[in-house]
Amino acid sequence: MKIPERDRVNQKDKWDLSKLFKTEQEWETALKKLDSEMGKIGQFRGTLGSSVERLKDFLDLMTELEIQSERLGNYAFLKTSEDAGNSTNQNKMARYMRSASNLASEVSFFNPELQSIDEKVINEYLSDALLKDYLIALKRILRFKPYILSDKEEKLLAMQSESNQTPSKVFSALTDVDLDFGEVETPDGKVPLSQSTFGMLLVHKDRGVRERAYRQFYSVFENHKNTLSSLYSGSVLLDTYKAKARGYSSVRAMRLFPDNVPETVYDNLIDTIHKNLPLLHDYYAFRKKTLNVKSLKHWDVYVPLVQSVETRYTYEKAVETILKALSPLGEDYCSTLKNGLLGGWVDKYENKGKRSGAFSSGGYIGDPYILMNYKETVLRDLFTLAHEGGHSMHSWYSVRNNPFQHYSYTIFEAEVASTFNEQLTAKYLLENAENRSMKAYITGKQLDDIIATIFRQTMFAEFEHKAHKAVEEGIPLTVDSIRDMYRDLLESYFGDEMDLEEVSDLEALRIPHFYRAYYVYKYATGLSASIALSRKVLQGGERERNDYLGFLKSGGSQYPLESLKAAGVDMESPAPIEDAMEVFKDLFKDLKEYMK
Repeated sequence: MKIPERDRVNQKDKWDLSKLFKTEQEWETALKKLDSEMGKIGQFRGTLGSSVERLKDFLDLMTELEIQSERLGNYAFLKTSEDAGNSTNQNKMARYMRSASNLASEVSFFNPELQSIDEKVINEYLSDALLKDYLIALKRILRFKPYILSDKEEKLLAMQSESNQTPSKVFSALTDVDLDFGEVETPDGKVPLSQSTFGMLLVHKDRGVRERAYRQFYSVFENHKNTLSSLYSGSVLLDTYKAKARGYSSVRAMRLFPDNVPETVYDNLIDTIHKNLPLLHDYYAFRKKTLNVKSLKHWDVYVPLVQSVETRYTYEKAVETILKALSPLGEDYCSTLKNGLLGGWVDKYENKGKRSGAFSSGGYIGDPYILMNYKETVLRDLFTLAHEGGHSMHSWYSVRNNPFQHYSYTIFEAEVASTFNEQLTAKYLLENAENRSMKAYITGKQLDDIIATIFRQTMFAEFEHKAHKAVEEGIPLTVDSIRDMYRDLLESYFGDEMDLEEVSDLEALRIPHFYRAYYVYKYATGLSASIALSRKVLQGGERERNDYLGFLKSGGSQYPLESLKAAGVDMESPAPIEDAMEVFKDLFKDLKEYMK
């Protein structure tokens, strides 16, 4: 199996970016126009409090520029993602980043100037019908008043925005493009080892293949551990600097504030999971016994417990299966998703230089695009396609029901929409399983998903909180301190049944989401919420379906805890996490019954 160059990929397997820009020249023209138009911003400086009309004119201009900037950036991001080794794509992204940085610098006066308007005057403005489309956005900005700096200070921070991306950009370039992981010998021949194929090889039924892939993969990270630890340390230092500069009590407080999520939600997640770790340890003991291994290794935790069941879903068959699973959401949802998945939303397969993993990237203009590295023999990829389809449909509904100012939903909400689709897909596959072995396989997959999305992401969340707290307390992050911190968590979460390798803690250096601080906890809360909401939809009727679709349509018009409460789940309570643990317990019981 050879990974093709980008220009060897069939056109039908690529996404269609013409909804963003029909030609490269059109993108170039739009970038020049943006650079020119942002020159109009300066005339508004110092005048926003003169009249509501003046404020409205500025907001209209800023909105139009931000729409165009998002469009340009989305295109550049997608082109870079499809082939990061292409110098033209790299140049395009670099020029866009400079332009975006300039735009951020030009409008940096807005927040402090808005905050400086007399409270009585701004309240009069907010009650004026002229600003009705901006009301939600303005109130959210005004909420940040305690953390807004002076005009000059804001401009300085804005000018740093491009350079602040360096740790993340270097990490991606290093791990996705520059590092050569070689090939792994399998019974079917040599397989190129990459960030993308690593996951596939870890579910290989041949334990020797799994071990070789694991050791070879982490040997490369071992050789670059100092560079990678320096990159992560630099990222945490940047987070800490920004939090201190703005006056937040901590990085966590800064990251949770925009979503209006109390820090108790984060603590509830970690505390509730810790109480249920014995359940996870029991599962690993069962896995060790079922796999009949003397010692359970890190490369044994992802392979399906029912190894005799082989699955193969072509991309088209996967789409068909997903649409059947999501039929409870109605015709409009399913027909739209079908047209997208088969009609140009998705970049389907791996090619050289392509970003690993998967994502959905929706904007106010263009389609909600999906990057995949789809593999027919990896059932998880079918679930990933359903997952990313959930993100894209969330974007689809939000764009069509909200103005640009608040169409963008939070990641907290996004992870609900995506894992909701996975819940329905798992239920459909289980109900249509042809035999007891397949039921065991699907049930095991559901258990593994809860482990990966709730237990594992909570471990990640706990790690990055410890890392940030250490830096905030003046303790530097080094290769050894990062590894020690991470190994303690591995031992806590995996328990006594796991025989960890010396290199196991290098996993801390390969997680791209760590470069977006306090992001991963939303995977765990998202799945917990989606488990609750999917059961409501499946057990309910039209009202429950409409409540859920209403959640998708609400976009960013509410704070996430509010929108989820309206849909029927209260994430300020530990109850959804506890309920998810009960689901895990029931699935575990079913699995043991199926495998008797």
